[in-house]
Amino acid sequence: MRDIKNRLDIILLVDTFYEKVKTDETIGYLFTEIAKVNWEKHLPKMYDFWENILFYTNNYSGSPMMVHKELHEKSPLNAEHFSHWTTLFCVNIDAHFKGKKANEIKERAKNIAMVMSYKVIEK
Repeated sequence: MRDIKNRLDIILLVDTFYEKVKTDETIGYLFTEIAKVNWEKHLPKMYDFWENILFYTNNYSGSPMMVHKELHEKSPLNAEHFSHWTTLFCVNIDAHFKGKKANEIKERAKNIAMVMSYKVIEK
């Protein structure tokens, strides 16, 4: 296995992750039934988001906190949702990548989920 090196690797990890999320029993419904995600729009945003997180490309613009707060208003989110998302994300990375950047993106994802969970649930 190799480390995450570029946007193509980001695309692979995002695509494989969301394929699992769509059918996940714990959080899948949030994406498919509640948010009714338009995957053609969402996936490129996620490529930009994670590429910016890992490689500081400055190519992402958006407000993920607001999106999750709006989702929380439609269907209450809880700590288990964020924890489960983090586990799925990290397992997916471990299935495809190994190295410094792979470890970094897992840590960044954990931190983002923790802050988002606190701000969305605790208000």
